[in-house]
Amino acid sequence: MKLIGTRSGFDRKIMEPTVNRPGLALAGYYNYFAHHRIQVIGKAERSYLKHLDATEKRNRFADLCKRQIPCIIVSRGDTISAASVEIANKAKLSVFQTTMVTMKFINAATVRLEWEFAARTTQHGSMVDVMGIGILIRGASGTGKSETVLSLLRRGASLVSDDMVYFRNFEGREIIGEAPELGQNHMEVRGLGIINVPALFGVGTVRTEKRLDLVITLRPADMMNEVDRIGLDRGYYNLLGMKVPHVELPVAPGRDIAQLVEVAALDQKLKSLGHDSAVEFNKKLLKMMRERRKSVV
Repeated sequence: MKLIGTRSGFDRKIMEPTVNRPGLALAGYYNYFAHHRIQVIGKAERSYLKHLDATEKRNRFADLCKRQIPCIIVSRGDTISAASVEIANKAKLSVFQTTMVTMKFINAATVRLEWEFAARTTQHGSMVDVMGIGILIRGASGTGKSETVLSLLRRGASLVSDDMVYFRNFEGREIIGEAPELGQNHMEVRGLGIINVPALFGVGTVRTEKRLDLVITLRPADMMNEVDRIGLDRGYYNLLGMKVPHVELPVAPGRDIAQLVEVAALDQKLKSLGHDSAVEFNKKLLKMMRERRKSVV
């Protein structure tokens, strides 16, 4: 976008994650006017204003600028008259110009606004992309999160964020994780300090953001009283109003946690395709028991 007015309206807040075309407003109808939204003047609005005489056109545009709207955006690379720009400047309302077609701009702006307005939270842990599955690795200090992530990076995984992850609930359908700006591309490893991941392992080992598909919590084996040996009891981690599959892995000397995380990622990918190994094994076992019972009878 290009600013064609002044910056005097930059302190106005955008209150809703969508945009509005003020066709009815320019015609004088302000009932149910979406004054909290960005106003986009497209070809239809400009055509309507051109058919008004100079005085009426100025009055209609001035009435729009008096409303507490965030800003005005003119699409298709067109502009508005110098008199209209002056009216907006006096009203301390910024006017922008975009070369995009009106509907394409509305679609792009809505997606961007939904992203900015999405509910967000912060989680302590490390997030990695393992074969397309976004995994948040949690655990108390000393459970080996950093060592696990390093092993996964050597196996071809990609780092999203270390130690702290920002999450957003995008449109209520998926949770996206990303790294804080300061911590992007870096890891803190106990005993080594801060390391630059792409410099050590290559640029393919980092991602700016990733959808969260699985949460894995590392716990010392002596702190886990019961461990699900089959996997029928699915666990979920509540995050931003959504349930994310959750697995607890016991940590003990000699266990290859990175390999277990990798297998958990593959199992989650299999479940997303409709195949649950534990459920299929249980069905097979029940069928075998029924057949044996019939043979005994």
